[in-house]
Amino acid sequence: MTDPQHRPWRGILVATAVPLRDDLSVDHDRYAEHCAWLVANGCDGVVPNGSLGEYQVLTPEERARVVETAVAAIGGARVMPGVSAYGSAEARRWAEQAAEAGCASVMLLPPNAYRADERSVLAHYTEVARAGLPVVAYNNPIDTKVDLVPELLARLHGEGLVHAVKEFSGDVRRAYHIAELAPELDLLIGADDVLLELAVAGAKGWVAGYPNALPRASAELYRAALAGDLTTALPLYRQLHPLLRWDSRTEFVQAIKLSMDVVGRYGGPVRPPRVPLPPEQEAAVRAATEKAVAAGLA
Repeated sequence: MTDPQHRPWRGILVATAVPLRDDLSVDHDRYAEHCAWLVANGCDGVVPNGSLGEYQVLTPEERARVVETAVAAIGGARVMPGVSAYGSAEARRWAEQAAEAGCASVMLLPPNAYRADERSVLAHYTEVARAGLPVVAYNNPIDTKVDLVPELLARLHGEGLVHAVKEFSGDVRRAYHIAELAPELDLLIGADDVLLELAVAGAKGWVAGYPNALPRASAELYRAALAGDLTTALPLYRQLHPLLRWDSRTEFVQAIKLSMDVVGRYGGPVRPPRVPLPPEQEAAVRAATEKAVAAGLA
């Protein structure tokens, strides 16, 4: 088991958007600067190669270099790469690459090429755990169609395969069920629009999307929520929620990159096959971001 005093997945770990140039190549210099800027503005670390990092459309060389760039920028203890892949052999190779790069933990979806059953999920996490780094499970039943329900998470944790879970189901009741079945399994907030609810329920961290654009305000909100300071947290939550809830929509990569551009943080285009935001949605994201800037939240 991992030393309970050293849990590098705790705190605010930003699921980083990868900056792309107009030709859709990765801008590694901007990415390094972005990682350093996030930490300087109150975040604890980064999660490269997740959905916001568009990992599925990066070449193997790009994906490896993104991890290495983050480690060089802020140190490996602050970097928890996504190592998800269609199968466990590939996911294990990415976990091994993360270990070689100096990372302290990795985040892993269940197999995502098909709707895996419980036996397949257990085999998948068993294989990736052999790489030797602590694994944080990522439960995203909306996109993967595989639900890591509390009972399954408790089994994964009981067998030493996972040490925490990024919970993205949106069901805040699960926080209490997970705590009952696996009290030592750290719950990480996975969806930005239930941040306050899961923080109050005892979450130990936040794998966050919108801090890419608004890190200082997001850090203030998270820490106030974690401390139970609702006098500070509630007004911030109300102000930021029109943006935070985009993290639970299919257009979240475009929305967050648009917000980054509005506040002066270049995100660049997204890679195909994602399509641009419809004009009315783009206007809504832009207006909400500009309102946050005007309120001093950027």
